[in-house]
Amino acid sequence: MTADPFNLSQLDSYHYLEKVSTRYSDQDPMGHINNVAYAAYIEAGRLGYFLNLMAPSGTVDLNYVLANLNIDYRAEMHFPGNIFVGVKILSLGTSSLTTGYGIFKDSTCHATATCVNVNIDIATRKSTPIEIQFKQLLLAEFTAKPNRERDVSQQRSPENLR
Repeated sequence: MTADPFNLSQLDSYHYLEKVSTRYSDQDPMGHINNVAYAAYIEAGRLGYFLNLMAPSGTVDLNYVLANLNIDYRAEMHFPGNIFVGVKILSLGTSSLTTGYGIFKDSTCHATATCVNVNIDIATRKSTPIEIQFKQLLLAEFTAKPNRERDVSQQRSPENLR
């Protein structure tokens, strides 16, 4: 049974997971992971996802800027340990894409997030349409159903990242 692909709080709705280690410095004076650290975890997930997606094509140009980030904190998280950042495409426009994230530790969803990323022309610093080759990769990802049986060599999951 496949999970709802738009439910960001379900681990099994992702087919890409990025493993990230919590750091001692991520804690705040109250002893839990500070809200700012979550943005860094999401960034690590986003970068890993895009690099993994583009690696087979040999292209690693990331001409995307973050235009919007929304984080919903769902449960308190503590150091130490590894977390898994699930990443998926939620929507695709002409020059932008919206990505969704879930941050999981010990099978608990601690936060969900959405980001709007805009493709820019490096010379003009203005938005520009997503290159067709990359857009085709993104469309394939957007329409792919989460499946834990997918090519495990390219999948990062809690089971094969320990």
